[in-house]
Amino acid sequence: SGIQDHYTADQPGVQRMVMKLQELVLRIDVPLCEHLRGVDIEFMQFAFKWMNCLLLREFTLDCVMRLWDTYLSEELGFEHFHVYVCAAFLCQFSSELQEMEFDELFQFMQNMPTEHWGDTEVEVLLSQAYVLSTLFGGSDAHLANTSKVPLR
Repeated sequence: SGIQDHYTADQPGVQRMVMKLQELVLRIDVPLCEHLRGVDIEFMQFAFKWMNCLLLREFTLDCVMRLWDTYLSEELGFEHFHVYVCAAFLCQFSSELQEMEFDELFQFMQNMPTEHWGDTEVEVLLSQAYVLSTLFGGSDAHLANTSKVPLR
């Protein structure tokens, strides 16, 4: 599906993407997921905005245009590749996030430090997302909850 069901009652498309993000991050960064769970941060609390606004609030307009240009070029479209971009984005800050407690972490997630990002940082993010999509995109197993951290 496209992004049409992101903007209907109950926003099932956005919720689906948040769940896919959580399941993907469980596969690639278990310590981060364990830390988020330990400080009672749920993916829905920060990632809903990322999915609903397609990272428009996290980046400058130039960076968003670069991201969206890539999304439009992807065969599977916005919904598919955006999840991998969000996973790469979150994991890029993993070590910092694991040092934070709830209040600081929640504030950080609401105001990600990207105001000085430019083409170089976005290109790195897109490259990391592409690698993730290549590794996990064709495998249904990447969405199986095989870690010891239960989904919430």
